[in-house]
Amino acid sequence: MEKAYKLEFGYEQTGSLFVNSCGCSKTEPLHSFGPAVKPYYVIHYILNGKGVFTIDGKTYHLESGYGFYIRPDEMAFYQADEKEPWTYVWVGFRGNQAEEILKSIGLSTLHPVFRSERSDEFYSSVKDMMEHNTASAANVLRRNGQLGVFLSVIAEGADVIEKEENDKANNYVQKAVEFIQSNYCNPIKVTDVADYVCINRSYLYTLFQNYLNVSPQQFLTIFRLTKASELLQSTSYSIESIALSCGYSDALVFTKAFRQMRGVSPSVYRKEMKNGGSKNNKEQLALVETFINEIIKGQNGQDG
Repeated sequence: MEKAYKLEFGYEQTGSLFVNSCGCSKTEPLHSFGPAVKPYYVIHYILNGKGVFTIDGKTYHLESGYGFYIRPDEMAFYQADEKEPWTYVWVGFRGNQAEEILKSIGLSTLHPVFRSERSDEFYSSVKDMMEHNTASAANVLRRNGQLGVFLSVIAEGADVIEKEENDKANNYVQKAVEFIQSNYCNPIKVTDVADYVCINRSYLYTLFQNYLNVSPQQFLTIFRLTKASELLQSTSYSIESIALSCGYSDALVFTKAFRQMRGVSPSVYRKEMKNGGSKNNKEQLALVETFINEIIKGQNGQDG
């Protein structure tokens, strides 16, 4: 048996992230759920007491300060301790960005357990959802907003149990590459990339060398100049405009960097490409483009 206050929202919703259920339970000794499945994502956070959680053939012995995650239609079992039964809050949710968000936090079938000392914030977030429990537009927005708060508390302050260090490293590199892809046209620096992925510049350098065999600055430069090469071939834009479009505020700095990479100035490169291109330049461009595509593809593969 359990004493529970819970809400189920049966109406259909669509969007990036939305609440399906939420609640707070004070369980009796050995109260259990499953083995069974839920049709949506569920995250429990233990306020006090103890219990066990079993998923994918592995059992976790958990207590206050821990949380656990279950994917839709994933067989799971959890049971309160006989002597110190647990009290927990939970949120069930869905959304077309739910999987991506959870992955960015570090939660997955392989890593379904986390620890956090911010119990007051988890409880407050779920309590607010339960207090705004009607189908009005204002309350739906309120609950979904609190779901974002609930997940942000995990993202900011939780340690995902047994999450491998190379998983984190892969994620840092992928996020850094994505940031460069999206912002190469702006005058960003390596420190901006490091700040975005929340690590220091030295560690970012180590990760790029280990995973991509180039430094962050080299990757940023290669990416920018490859984009510049494409613009030189496909447009009649001025050298100054192409420099600005690829993150260089100074056309002279751009020209110097381009010459170092291509062996010729941007204007000479454009003429050669327009006249059919030298074999050397075409081969170099193809190699660089292949290099970048393999890095992006490889990082996406590691993420999946």
